[in-house]
Amino acid sequence: MKSIDGWNVRMAGAADVAAVVSLERATAEAPHWAETGYSSIVDAIGVADSGVGGVRRCLLVAVLGNQIVGFAVGMVVGLKGTGAGELESVAVSATARRMGCGRALCGAVVEWCRGEGAAEVDLEVRAGSAGAIALYEGLGFVAVGRRPGYYRDPVEDALLMQLKLGA
Repeated sequence: MKSIDGWNVRMAGAADVAAVVSLERATAEAPHWAETGYSSIVDAIGVADSGVGGVRRCLLVAVLGNQIVGFAVGMVVGLKGTGAGELESVAVSATARRMGCGRALCGAVVEWCRGEGAAEVDLEVRAGSAGAIALYEGLGFVAVGRRPGYYRDPVEDALLMQLKLGA
């Protein structure tokens, strides 16, 4: 386990998947994935990349005491040094919001992507999510585009953001 901004962040294991799914279901803003999706990420962690330009993913959790209070999913596609990373999902329990947990998780995904050889990290966020946008900007992400009407319930544009990773 690694302490990031005072938060204990670590790679998720199989025993964490149920807690991750529970937290995700309790977070309306989070993308909702099947439990098998999270399990497949955990099962593939540490497995060698099977080919040129392969996909690598991570599931990180933030732990407070013995409880998972947040998680983030990252992905890297492509060769080391030229690959593209993505912050696919981040969710923090209501009790741990506005305390730096999301920032610690996002920073950990960025560092994981850097370690996997990504040249950049991309994400998409609801255009009206001022708090999330401020968090990402604080990590160095900049707006690079927009997808009109991308989100549902309610319909809203997606703001595309990117962080270039230095050598």
